Amino acid sequence: MNRFFILLFLIFGTASVHSQIHEIGIYLGGSNYIGDIGPTKYIDPNEFAYGILYKWNKSPRHSWRFSYTQSKITSRDKDSDMPSRRQRGYDFENNIKEVSAGLEFDFFKFDLHDTKPQFTPYVYSGLSYVQYDGLFFVNGRAKSDSSHGSVAIPMTLGVKARIFDHMVLGLESSVKYVFGDDLDGSGPKNKNLTGQGFGNINSDDWYVFTGLTLTYTFGNKPCFCTD
Repeated sequence: MNRFFILLFLIFGTASVHSQIHEIGIYLGGSNYIGDIGPTKYIDPNEFAYGILYKWNKSPRHSWRFSYTQSKITSRDKDSDMPSRRQRGYDFENNIKEVSAGLEFDFFKFDLHDTKPQFTPYVYSGLSYVQYDGLFFVNGRAKSDSSHGSVAIPMTLGVKARIFDHMVLGLESSVKYVFGDDLDGSGPKNKNLTGQGFGNINSDDWYVFTGLTLTYTFGNKPCFCTD
């Protein structure tokens, strides 16, 4: 995984940039989980999250975005406001590694070659691949059977501004819908664990990344022509 991102950086870092502008940077923030264990708050970071990202700006209003983010997710029934969960008393932790690619759309024109102050809200979505430990519960304790992977859909809302000539600072929150229900152990995929599940079997797991992005812009001034 790490070799892949080193190769990706080298490819984009040495690519010709005659008609686009590029951004590369870091992500720092927190994560929280939404599912069948613990609280149900949508944005409530309780674990550290970090990663890297790259943007290929195709116009002042949209860009292709690629990222890698990882974090630990944890949750405890005793922190829930639901009496049934507090009485059950389950808790878990899992480690997630996410690769994501998609399109970022700016609500306002965000031309990084314009010397005027730049600011805009934005949305981002695409597809993510998430790697994690497949969990299940035995006698009230979470255990892992193997490393699993699943597709997820990110739904991101943020704001960003240029703070220096080549630096862009952003604040965003990204909700991820996972096509799986075993991040928390409530719906194990292993057929040998049939009957070990609990909670809402019709609802898959979610997790949220909330934090800051800081990117460095580089590349020749683009034309953004239509012909």
